[in-house]
Amino acid sequence: MKNYYHSPKPKSDRIFKKDEELPSKEEFIEQEVREESEREVVERGPEGEKLQKVIARSGHASRREAERLIAQGRVKIDKRTAQLGNRVDGSERIFLDDKELFIAWEKPKQRVLIYNKPPGEICSRHDPDHSKTIFDDLPNLKIGRWISVGRLDINTSGLILLTNDGELANLLMHPSSEIVREYAVRVLGEVTDDDVTQLKEGVTLDDGLARFDKVSYQGGQGANHWYHVTLKEGRNREVRRMWESLGITVSRLQRVRYGVIQLPRGQKPGRWEDLDEKQMKELFESVGLHINKPEVDHRGRIINPMKTQTGKNKKRLVMPDNRRKSQKKKGPQKRRR
Repeated sequence: MKNYYHSPKPKSDRIFKKDEELPSKEEFIEQEVREESEREVVERGPEGEKLQKVIARSGHASRREAERLIAQGRVKIDKRTAQLGNRVDGSERIFLDDKELFIAWEKPKQRVLIYNKPPGEICSRHDPDHSKTIFDDLPNLKIGRWISVGRLDINTSGLILLTNDGELANLLMHPSSEIVREYAVRVLGEVTDDDVTQLKEGVTLDDGLARFDKVSYQGGQGANHWYHVTLKEGRNREVRRMWESLGITVSRLQRVRYGVIQLPRGQKPGRWEDLDEKQMKELFESVGLHINKPEVDHRGRIINPMKTQTGKNKKRLVMPDNRRKSQKKKGPQKRRR
């Protein structure tokens, strides 16, 4: 076969048959460029963030709820119906039921709250019976939503962590992380050494075998006795059901520790407080994450980049809490005579 182009071996994988008419030089080069660009797209991989993650971070729905909305065809990207697996990079406009959503393209400052849940409150965000929820008295977030790390039943009190970082919440609750939960349990009646041994070796529940990693006696008076127990999973009402499987009644149950965070002494039920910088660092490092460090200018002021839906960047200067100055305007000074 006559060599038409006298060029190196082409990158195209196409093989021409003996009697096939060869393309022109321009068509051949165009085909090579097209195939090369397609290979580059495959190597580069998907860009941007998953659509459901962006919607959840902006506080419009949880990630699971966002996936359901996308599957129902209610979400659009630039007037085009979105599909599960779509990614966005900040240049798009996102609509839910044909109404444009405010999207937080930048990750907000990470916060974690310690909340002392009193008995009678529920951990659901909405309750048809109009009961009080743990979210009712939390501080408002400009971007995102509060996510509870685990749940406690309506009669159980104690420590609940709440965060605006979905990745942190997911890792703290995932069974593979094996985060230790510690509970203070008040039981009625005597508990024998055989009962304690059985609880540590394992008891059979409706959803499988369950056991405590540690059971320690904390004292008591009369018929009431206090124990501290630890375990590394969070099944529904698991602690109560384990004691009740041995015929022991639990009269009070309180969670006092979740991972490296303990319920502060003196914190009243129904109150919340932010984790300090040291506690935040310990908590994030316990699941292999790092805290986002804000960008700071030469004066030590936090630079908060906010990206609009048209992809333009805006800079906003925010004074840190410990350097915030009064915004009151000073009146005219009187001249001394």
